[in-house]
Amino acid sequence: MANLADEYGTDVEIYIKALTTTIHADTPTGAPAKLHDMLEKLGLERHAYPTDAPLYIWHTVPEHLDADEQKRLVTRAIPALLLAGYEVNCAPGVFDEATYRQVVHDIRTRTARPAALQRDPVGCPSRHAPARRTP
Repeated sequence: MANLADEYGTDVEIYIKALTTTIHADTPTGAPAKLHDMLEKLGLERHAYPTDAPLYIWHTVPEHLDADEQKRLVTRAIPALLLAGYEVNCAPGVFDEATYRQVVHDIRTRTARPAALQRDPVGCPSRHAPARRTP
């Protein structure tokens, strides 16, 4: 079994497995459990071979979703993985640009919102500190 994350030196390699329609997300050999857990939380299914002592762990997008929803699901996972500090590579045939742009916009909006809501307390006009004079 080829592990593209090992081959390309990335944390996650997202692609359509040859001769199938299954979207895979490979992680490198010995990847931290935290990464595998994150991929599961993002909606991907974990697989291991052999099952008694995993040497090879990979994730797939649930097959019950239609092809477009599979691409949207995996594309929505990319910004979260990048923000967590992982290096991700995604095959062009899997990537949904409109979904990616929307997720990035949503993240930026959530990140900017707390600062936008922060205001001066009522009744306290903003005062500028007096200029310092140097002798």
